[in-house]
Amino acid sequence: MTAVGGSIESLGIDGRIFPVASDAEANRKLGGFENEVQANGDGTARIVKTRVPWSLDGVVVEVDDARGDQEFLQEIADGRDYVPVSITFASGLTYSGRGTITGEIQASSQNATAGISLSGPGSMEQQ
Repeated sequence: MTAVGGSIESLGIDGRIFPVASDAEANRKLGGFENEVQANGDGTARIVKTRVPWSLDGVVVEVDDARGDQEFLQEIADGRDYVPVSITFASGLTYSGRGTITGEIQASSQNATAGISLSGPGSMEQQ
């Protein structure tokens, strides 16, 4: 089987599907653990495991003012709980988890898009 990269097909946030800019370069972190190796004085070493959340950075979504997309995204950011998030990649595979929007939400009036980042507890799972 061949690895497939390319345009993200769609991003779902709390039940609303957002078209994603075809040239968006998103970075996916599945969550779980990050490891660090720390040395001991006798020449041995130990593994220090730090749990980290999943994250998705660099996603550029279409923002339709008539649909109230920026307001919807801001409501998610303003909320106090995690919401369902799913993303379908060019490979046809979908990953999902519960999360929220992190960072600022700025909509481009010229391109009708907004760059967003998302993150959540646990791991993002392949469906």
